[in-house]
Amino acid sequence: MSRWKRFLLFLSIMGPGIITANIDNDASGITTYSVAGARFGYSLLWTLLPTTVALVVIQEMIARMGVITGKGLSDLIRENYGVKAAFYMMLGLLVANFGNTVANLAGWAASMEILGLSKYVMVPVGALAIWMLVTKGSYRFVEKILLFACLLYFGYVVSGFMAKPDWAPVLRSAVVPQMRWDSEYIMLSIAIIGTTITPWMQFYLQSSIAEKGIKKEDYAASRLDVIIGCFITDIISFFIIVTCGALLFPNGVRINEAAEAALALKPLAGEYAYLIFAVCLANASLLGAIIVPLATAYYICEAMGWEAGINKSFKEAPQFMWIYTLTIALASAVIMIPGAPLVFLMVLSAVVNGLLLPFVLIYALLLVNNKKLMGSYVNPRSYNYISWGTIAAIILLTGFMIITTFAPRA
Repeated sequence: MSRWKRFLLFLSIMGPGIITANIDNDASGITTYSVAGARFGYSLLWTLLPTTVALVVIQEMIARMGVITGKGLSDLIRENYGVKAAFYMMLGLLVANFGNTVANLAGWAASMEILGLSKYVMVPVGALAIWMLVTKGSYRFVEKILLFACLLYFGYVVSGFMAKPDWAPVLRSAVVPQMRWDSEYIMLSIAIIGTTITPWMQFYLQSSIAEKGIKKEDYAASRLDVIIGCFITDIISFFIIVTCGALLFPNGVRINEAAEAALALKPLAGEYAYLIFAVCLANASLLGAIIVPLATAYYICEAMGWEAGINKSFKEAPQFMWIYTLTIALASAVIMIPGAPLVFLMVLSAVVNGLLLPFVLIYALLLVNNKKLMGSYVNPRSYNYISWGTIAAIILLTGFMIITTFAPRA
């Protein structure tokens, strides 16, 4: 096959891997990276390198299962481990993803208020727009919109160069680990891993590959799509930390969320950097608000054996469409309530995600190493070592996070 034909094949396959990885940089992710840069400068950049390796291995493994089996992860868990196992996992994921959706719509509301628009107008407008996109559009159309929106993430790269950092310490911090026995430093290290590798993305990636109908002979192109997506998402994360590390950290600016980072950049970096940060936050939040409810609808329907897919109508897949609709509607309603417990929902979501992720990855590892299911496409030994190591690290870090979050402070 000529290079031109291979390139055209890649363009036709491209989408699930790039979209899934990029949407991981949603409102919660951007908040984590902004706070990390503002609080500790460049010293947490090194965590992105091992996280990227783990993300590539796990996402490639999930994509391979989607291509070889033509089924979503929930489908495979239900078929191989029973409805009960799938049901309880879906219940936990429903709670976690509702919190994620609330966090993304809160990010959308905050970015709109930065730009001078009322959240009481823009939250319903944003919710209606994404609902119309998914319920009325085809898979191919929705995928094109999402891929275009992913390009806007490169605004963070522009803001990173506009911050004019000293690149020598930046590059050194990116490859030389710096350990600090500071509880906030450790919590942010955990948060960076937790916001990069999430339960919902495993289900969404495999379901979108299955719905797109990517075949075994297209596996190489699908694999490249995943690898590119993983590298892009962590390049964006890198530049968010660099921007805040270069501008907010030296000035001692403390922030708690991404919207505060955008506002803090205005007097330090000027109108353009501030606007780029605000617009990119709005874009990321809305994308997250599209994908996370979609992932929820996919895995619940697959687990219960119901019809699922963007290409289907309300009549063809009523449960899928209603789960998507109600998730967005209820999350929007929560955002509109004055004094709603948004922080509690976000913390609860993070904890549930952390508790569920090891189980999701263990199921995925058992499935991908099942020769009856995968044939010659089972995991190579190196992938298993990295995956089990990642699971062990996530269990330890999640345990630490839960203890420090809920243990009484002296």
